Amino acid sequence: MARYKAIDTSPRFLAVDLEKQLLPGSFEHAVNHLLDHEFDLSLFDRRYANDQSGASAYPPGMLLKVILCAYAQGVVSSRGIERLCREHVTFIALSGDTAPHFTTIAAFVSGLDEEVAQLFAQVLYLCNRQGLIGREMFAIDGVKLPSNASKARNGTRADFAHQADKLEAAAKKMLERHRESDRLPAESGLSEKHRQRAERLHQEAAALRQWLTVHPKDRKGSQGSIRKSNRTDPDSAKMATGKGVIQGFTGVAAVDAKHQIIIEAQAHGSGSEQELLLPVIRATQAHATPETLYTADAGYHSERNLKALADEKIDALIADNGMRQRDERFKDQGKHKAKPDPLYDKAHPKKAAKRYRPQDFTLDPATGICTCPAGKPLYRNGTNCIHNGHVATKYSGTLRDCLPCEQRARCLRTPEKTKVRQVAFFRGKAAGEPESHTDRMKRAIDSEDGRARYGRRFATVEPVFGNLRHNKRLDRFTLRGRKKVDTQWKLYCLVHNIEKLAHHGYGQ
Repeated sequence: MARYKAIDTSPRFLAVDLEKQLLPGSFEHAVNHLLDHEFDLSLFDRRYANDQSGASAYPPGMLLKVILCAYAQGVVSSRGIERLCREHVTFIALSGDTAPHFTTIAAFVSGLDEEVAQLFAQVLYLCNRQGLIGREMFAIDGVKLPSNASKARNGTRADFAHQADKLEAAAKKMLERHRESDRLPAESGLSEKHRQRAERLHQEAAALRQWLTVHPKDRKGSQGSIRKSNRTDPDSAKMATGKGVIQGFTGVAAVDAKHQIIIEAQAHGSGSEQELLLPVIRATQAHATPETLYTADAGYHSERNLKALADEKIDALIADNGMRQRDERFKDQGKHKAKPDPLYDKAHPKKAAKRYRPQDFTLDPATGICTCPAGKPLYRNGTNCIHNGHVATKYSGTLRDCLPCEQRARCLRTPEKTKVRQVAFFRGKAAGEPESHTDRMKRAIDSEDGRARYGRRFATVEPVFGNLRHNKRLDRFTLRGRKKVDTQWKLYCLVHNIEKLAHHGYGQ
């Protein structure tokens, strides 16, 4: 019988040149070269006070190496990074076989703030030096991700005060029932469980009262409206996504069109993309030229944003909700939308309208007579009415027809207060009305040149989010607070930019 040598796939002692494990051209080699030869890490020195006494600290460059390379492989957990430093030869080489404890890694990541922003700026300088930034177009987009916060602990101060009142009332009632049961023979241990449960309710109510004391005011939205707060992470927000409602943050990125370099990265605890456009654009002005074009999708479109861009003379193409309906290239999109998703149909079934809408009323263009769904004619009480810059013809029902009508509940929102139904038919823009910024943007984006320039946006920004979400497995933020989440988002965008440098031969 043939004999073979025994192969030990897990030797405990092996002579390995750690430096040679970082192959030129790889992401790990680029990170190692950057942090050893390019980055100025003196800004981390103020984090430590061990010049004269105390134990030596792990070098910030080494910790950054293992963190960035772990993020590139989709490992975010500090325990997972520690395990890689003990078991993975590439991370053993990056850490110099020191195997930092997971608490050291977690404290280092959560303590990062301005340092990451400065490192991000240094990487952008290197990208520009390598000729990877074109400044012809910056595409802006965002992604909503859940964070380390409970969606159930959301509400306004009034909501939390009401919850505290209910908890205290429930605890009081439970204690009264406990005192009554003490006079009667009861099951052994049952009264003690009731007492412990009442105590927990008191503790939850006290925690709510304490939170209300620390936060004396409600959060305000951009328009002055009250915004709900979250007790586990007050900076996070409840956001609607295509796969349901999440509690988290929006990560926004501005991407250069030449080689998909992320120019600016910000994380905000807001689901409203409209209020995020201007902060991102203003943060990128240092990298832009007067000819730089900014593009964004319909989520960032508003008359207020367009006015601000026009006042600051910033060239931009911001889509509106009806852009594709006006584009003949998407004239067949309706038949594709009608197809169900074979994996998961996220489209909610449309509900029938509870009340009659203007399209349910019939208008004869020849005679100008308007007829309601009940078959009664309405009289015209305004021919050239101006509403929001549009011309409309108004019609109103009569008392003799509307009051006895059996369909009042379907026709009027408040039939007990409103006597007759009114309806308006719009005929277009009013003559002499000043052109809005939205109309100007529609004309610019519907032109042949505008469509060609805006068409590059999708191929610029979407692959970046595909790389971060799919390749780097970024599916949630693991930290709390806007500053820490913003730092984690910048770390991921830093990984993307360094990967671009590695792909273009940097450090070889």
